[in-house]
Amino acid sequence: MTDKTMLVAFDGSPESRRALEYAAKLLQPRTVEILTAWEPLHRQAARSISLITLGVEPEDPAHSAALKTCREGVELAQSLGLEARAHMVESATAVWSAIVDAADELRPDVIVTGTRGISGWKSLWQSSTSDSVLHHADVPVFVVPPLD
Repeated sequence: MTDKTMLVAFDGSPESRRALEYAAKLLQPRTVEILTAWEPLHRQAARSISLITLGVEPEDPAHSAALKTCREGVELAQSLGLEARAHMVESATAVWSAIVDAADELRPDVIVTGTRGISGWKSLWQSSTSDSVLHHADVPVFVVPPLD
């Protein structure tokens, strides 16, 4: 193992799990910062139903789900023999921006992210989180592709 620290963007998806497992084997870091970005439910709903005024729930279900996901990431990292710390960040705009901002604060040696492999016409209208992190981060980014 090296003294390197990696920041893993972890959303609980099979792609993020694969990225963590693959990077742990290949990069062999000592410390892993597990980062789960979340968006408050009222903001998600406001995008879908912009004409209705919604109140903010005191215990946001999106926050609870993100907390559970982040814990799962820490447990996975620990099962791989890594020292892991949990970090959650509320996404005020785009998830990629929250990841880059967290990296600016935590100063990891590398950011690790999975990708869902958006391609074709869909990629013209929707850029991927991993692509945006890759182009905006000030540290190297290790992107692990999906299995297929």
